[in-house]
Amino acid sequence: MEHTPLLADLRVDPPGPVRTATLWAVLATGLLSMLLLGDGLALNLLIVAVPATLAAYFAAQKGGLRPRAWSLVWAVGGLGLLVVPALRDAGWPSFLAIVSSIALGSFALHGSRTWIGILLSPFGLFDAILTGLRWGWRGVRERAGGARGAGPVLRAVAVTVVLLVVFGALFAGADAAFADLLGDLIPDASVSGSPWRVLLLVVGVVGALAVAHTAASPVRWDRLVVNPGRARGRVEWALPLIVLNVLFAAFNAVQLAVLFGGYDTVLDKTGLSYSDYARQGFWQLLLATLLTLLVIVFAQRWAPRGSAQDRTLVRAVLGTLCVMTLVVVASAVRRMDMYVEAYGLTRLRISVVAVELWLGVIVLLIMAAGVWGARWLPRAVAASAAAGVLAFGLLSPDALIAERNVQRYEETGKFDFDYTRQLSADAVPALDKLPEPQRSCALKDVAEELESGDEPWFATSLGESRARRIIKDRPLAAAPGFCGESRDDPYPSY
Repeated sequence: MEHTPLLADLRVDPPGPVRTATLWAVLATGLLSMLLLGDGLALNLLIVAVPATLAAYFAAQKGGLRPRAWSLVWAVGGLGLLVVPALRDAGWPSFLAIVSSIALGSFALHGSRTWIGILLSPFGLFDAILTGLRWGWRGVRERAGGARGAGPVLRAVAVTVVLLVVFGALFAGADAAFADLLGDLIPDASVSGSPWRVLLLVVGVVGALAVAHTAASPVRWDRLVVNPGRARGRVEWALPLIVLNVLFAAFNAVQLAVLFGGYDTVLDKTGLSYSDYARQGFWQLLLATLLTLLVIVFAQRWAPRGSAQDRTLVRAVLGTLCVMTLVVVASAVRRMDMYVEAYGLTRLRISVVAVELWLGVIVLLIMAAGVWGARWLPRAVAASAAAGVLAFGLLSPDALIAERNVQRYEETGKFDFDYTRQLSADAVPALDKLPEPQRSCALKDVAEELESGDEPWFATSLGESRARRIIKDRPLAAAPGFCGESRDDPYPSY
């Protein structure tokens, strides 16, 4: 019994025969995955993504599908996000960039415009795994059995590989400098890592085929339609939101008076220290921002829309709520800034501030949609998220954390060595500014990790390479036993 794809009803058309160019691009993706991805993720991930992108392009071209402007934006953005692992040693911004790159790639393949399409696009790749594998295998069999089969090409490739291996080994044995050059340029393909390499080859081929199959026959998620909610009466809809706006206005008035009135005002109004006051309400304000966005979504769904007066009422009430929410966002960011002034910057603190700022951007986009229409809003929100992840990675959060804490040390003499040792090699340029022996204590763990790892050029990030160069130029000089526990932050989890 033939397998029926789960999403067959939503696909544009069954894909046509696979192109030879698509198969070669898929093969290149698999080979590069096998050779480059076994040593870590850096520039190699971008190198592997290029032939996979070409496979999708060739497959879509064969199916007569021309990329739209937004599809090109998603594709370029997805490749751009893969620059982050090539630049940064820290794993957490690189992970966000890789996940976001996959999401943007799925947007480019499916061409979705609606909220449902944006949310479900990544799932369309899973349905194409089995169908794409059968599609590619069918194309290989057709070419192998045709008048101009793949046999001559495969034999030529095999002879080329043998010649390269034989003469490369001879030249490497004849000259040590040439052997070092080959060791730096050619990936390690030792027998001990063969199972892992084979798995990477399979993953690369299957993944590229799934991408190409999706490009040739994308899932039109936009065909799934959610019916609008039943419109409510003006009083039933507007009264709760007007009361909520009044509550926001009262809260924001207090925030403007306290948060921007200075340290003395905080003590007079609350009896708390500056930092304790900041810490007290940040998470509540973050949650309030999220809940407000949900309120706006449901309010828009049930908004009265029968007349021009109804539409004016909706814009006025929701517009006011958005403005009030922006003040809450500013208050939350200001609170975190106060807390960082007292206790330094951490990964959690910089992450939640970034999320809060992105929520503020969403509020601005909602306000713009209320003026110019909301047709573009789903794609704009997705693009803002991708742009935020890219900016987050390019700014190097570990480097920002180190710079802020070094500045705090210069101002107060306080420094959290225990937390700093958890940072990646991206923090080395900033930590290198510390005086000795504090510098060596802060860099000790990073230096040991860099000494133990010797990845090839394609698996080494720019941050790691720069850190190695700095430590090599200025070796660590801390006396044994000096570096000890020195945490001065009473809120390590925050």
